[in-house]
Amino acid sequence: MSLVRISRELAKQVDGLQFSAPVSYVYNPLVYAREPHERYLTQWGGGKKRALLLGMNPGPFGMAQTGVPFGDVSLVRDFLGVTGKVGKPALQHAKRPIEGFQCARGEVSGQRLWGFARDRFGSPETFFQNFFVVNYCPLVFMEESGANRTPDKLPKAEQLALFAACDAALVRIVEELQPEHVIGVGAFATGRAKAALPGFSGRIATILHPSPASPKANRGWAALVEKELEDHGLAELLPRKPRK
Repeated sequence: MSLVRISRELAKQVDGLQFSAPVSYVYNPLVYAREPHERYLTQWGGGKKRALLLGMNPGPFGMAQTGVPFGDVSLVRDFLGVTGKVGKPALQHAKRPIEGFQCARGEVSGQRLWGFARDRFGSPETFFQNFFVVNYCPLVFMEESGANRTPDKLPKAEQLALFAACDAALVRIVEELQPEHVIGVGAFATGRAKAALPGFSGRIATILHPSPASPKANRGWAALVEKELEDHGLAELLPRKPRK
């Protein structure tokens, strides 16, 4: 399957990159969590999609643990029906161990995003009929303290090599899924989509990131994002709400 080939090629490319302090640890879940990651791709990534939701990079308690974008353990296992063997990164921070599906901590962003899919669409089959979710960058960056460091905070020289690989992968994903809409989950992902897809014939837009670091997202993210999707012309892709 093409999405799997894209993932494996991207994994090899980014594995060869070097990152300087304050980044001290780099996790690549496309490698050590390959089994559930590729199960997600093959189980739910088949066929054309009307809208591609694009995240930034894995969270330490989400995709870093499960290999699935915004991959909160309970929702990946119980809603998406994805499980699999998860190994360990070569160099692991003591404060950020990879425990796979045994990880007891939830990821709030993933709980919000996949919780919205569950509550609004009812089933993964209905959601993935028109939508798919990927992350722009597959790597997790951590400082010596264990603090998460996002790709936008990397030095420009390191961004150039990383973004070149991620841009190329995104182009191929769009060629494979042929979405009419690419929706950045947050401003960073939207900006990267615009940079990587200058000739995209569809619409590139943004929705609010579900991170708890966003005060706005903490005031009812699901309702806010539904309104944003409707404003972007995606109302027809949302299931009709039952009449009260």
